[in-house]
Amino acid sequence: MLRRSICTGSRFFGQDWGGLIGLRVAVALEERFARIVVGNTGLPTGDHPLPEAFFRWRDYSQTTPVFHAGGIVKGACVTELAPEVIAAYDAPFPDERYLAGARAFPMLVPTTPDDPEAPANRQAWQRLQQWEKPFLTAFSDSDPVTKGGDAVFQKLVPGARHQPHTTIRGAGHFLQEDKGEELAQVIVRFIAGTPSA
Repeated sequence: MLRRSICTGSRFFGQDWGGLIGLRVAVALEERFARIVVGNTGLPTGDHPLPEAFFRWRDYSQTTPVFHAGGIVKGACVTELAPEVIAAYDAPFPDERYLAGARAFPMLVPTTPDDPEAPANRQAWQRLQQWEKPFLTAFSDSDPVTKGGDAVFQKLVPGARHQPHTTIRGAGHFLQEDKGEELAQVIVRFIAGTPSA
């Protein structure tokens, strides 16, 4: 009983791959999550076209001879990142062998209806379309890959109705780097101000 009461109070924030992977986990283990916040992410099924910016990123991930993780994060931010921040993103990848997962991830995103991962994402969307618990979007204003994704969540997820959705201004894809404090305040206010479902 104690374990269940702890689990039912969990909150989830997903950005980028955190949303792509985490939303499927959240709906599969719905009893463990009380609230969801998403920013600059999606759950594509291949049934709708993805932006050209995604395909450019996917092609780059497969063809660039040097996959510089810190440089990629830097390039997807609006603000200048400190050298030590870029170094921290590079640290888990001392050589190309460690980048196999990072290079493979973009190829796992469903881009066509017959993609092997499309059925699992469709199933997750069916569950999200029944999600009544509080669901907030906090997307940035300058991400070419996920732009407009917040409107999809707001329209399709019942728990997103009447929530204080926000757009983080002056932030790129990695809004937690560009506007981390502002994003954190949005999340904290949402958690503090929303009654449990």
